[in-house]
Amino acid sequence: MAHRRSKLLLILCIYSYCLISLAAKSYYDILQVTKSASDDQIKRAYRKLALKYHPDKNQGNEEANKKFAEINNAYEVLSDGEKRSIYDRYGEEGLKQHAANGGGSRSGGMNFQDIFSSFFGGGPMEEEEKIVKGDDVIIELDATLEDLYMGGSLKVWREKNVLKPAPGKRRCNCRNEVYHKQIGPGMFQQMTEQVCEQCPNVKFEREGYFVTVDIEKGMQDGQEVVFYEDGEPIIDGEAGDLKFRIRTAPHDRFRREGNDLHTTVTITLVQALVGFEKTIKHLDDHLVDISFKGITNPKEVRKFKGEGMPLHFSNKKGDLYVKFEVLFPTSLTEDQKTKIKAILD
Repeated sequence: MAHRRSKLLLILCIYSYCLISLAAKSYYDILQVTKSASDDQIKRAYRKLALKYHPDKNQGNEEANKKFAEINNAYEVLSDGEKRSIYDRYGEEGLKQHAANGGGSRSGGMNFQDIFSSFFGGGPMEEEEKIVKGDDVIIELDATLEDLYMGGSLKVWREKNVLKPAPGKRRCNCRNEVYHKQIGPGMFQQMTEQVCEQCPNVKFEREGYFVTVDIEKGMQDGQEVVFYEDGEPIIDGEAGDLKFRIRTAPHDRFRREGNDLHTTVTITLVQALVGFEKTIKHLDDHLVDISFKGITNPKEVRKFKGEGMPLHFSNKKGDLYVKFEVLFPTSLTEDQKTKIKAILD
């Protein structure tokens, strides 16, 4: 009975670990590959991300350094067949149990620079080798200021060419050609050479599907979200990449300039002269107090520090600039003119 209880407890622990693992960002998500990705796809994804987030390119950027560490941790597991199998079944806790039972440490004795150097020949910023690829597909993606401020995701319909076998089996037109080479007087050597032509028995078909594009807080215009090998395919080569290029969509209340936000607020002439109490709603619906007790001149601009856009991979924020427009009355009665003169003279 005690043995059965222990076994049940162990199963519950493993199940809990699996749930925790699923709630966290998976190693596949970190490398931006699917769970069915091949070893070559994982290697290529690692190379590109490691180059992008390498500390040499992101000096002083703590978030990028954390991302680089995550990428290396993910690759260290997914590039090892045994560890990948354990991770797929039991998550990170399964890897810890495996190491505790003598199955080797998580890092396997290899540090981040060792992993990176194994691809780039020891030089931290060497470019990767040339690969025959199809065309990249670049799509301009309008992201709302709300998504760029808080983070979000967009579903985008994607259509692309997909290689499909033509009717019948795909067969390569390879054949053996025999020729003779003279090696001496009256002596010939028979040579056999394999000659291949491009396989024609494939065709392109158009397919459509939804792609979920994650918008990170503080992303700037021109930054790209990349889906590796999801661009245009090529026969006997690697497909290009699908790249969504971020572009800030127009907003009805705010205008973005870099990490700063700009908006315009209209106040009455009385408010401009005697002061006012006022708040404006921000992109995440929190209220910003813009009250002022003194005189406000027409088109005057005031800065509200730290109320702008978040910086990408940072806890800092830009500033909010508010320009005040003063609403003047369209007409005054003679009595009003007399009273205003008495006050201002």
